[in-house]
Amino acid sequence: MAKQLAALKQRAKAAGIPAIYVNDNFGRWQSDFRQVVQHCLEDGVRGEEIARLLQPEDDDYFVLKPKHSAFYETTLDMLLRYLGARTLIMTGIAGNICVLFSANDAYIRDYGLFVPADCVASNTKEENDYAIEQMRKILKADTRASTAIDLERITLAS
Repeated sequence: MAKQLAALKQRAKAAGIPAIYVNDNFGRWQSDFRQVVQHCLEDGVRGEEIARLLQPEDDDYFVLKPKHSAFYETTLDMLLRYLGARTLIMTGIAGNICVLFSANDAYIRDYGLFVPADCVASNTKEENDYAIEQMRKILKADTRASTAIDLERITLAS
């Protein structure tokens, strides 16, 4: 999943689509996104390999969230409006919790949704498959593989 996501991010960047990283603050209200990334890269944590593969670049945006949804009590909606976004490509971990809750909140805000199934992971395949199906059926998300998304068309339609 991480390799597909890294490739999608590079394609999106080439198409002029900004990347927004959203991470939990893990109940630490004085969290700093860069410190969270540094912890993942330098402290021998289990996710270090994935953090290196998906490491943010200087021109990427970031939002720290206190709960499951990227929209709940965050500045994400304001940032998306500032960027003029109307269609979102949502990816990440955990598909059956954070991605699903965030996609739901995006849907009720009338954003178009892409949730490429190959760029979402959950604790189990069954949980992930169920979440992807719910996003496809209920939230009208396009769940095609990341390589099948026409990013140029998204930028023109957004």
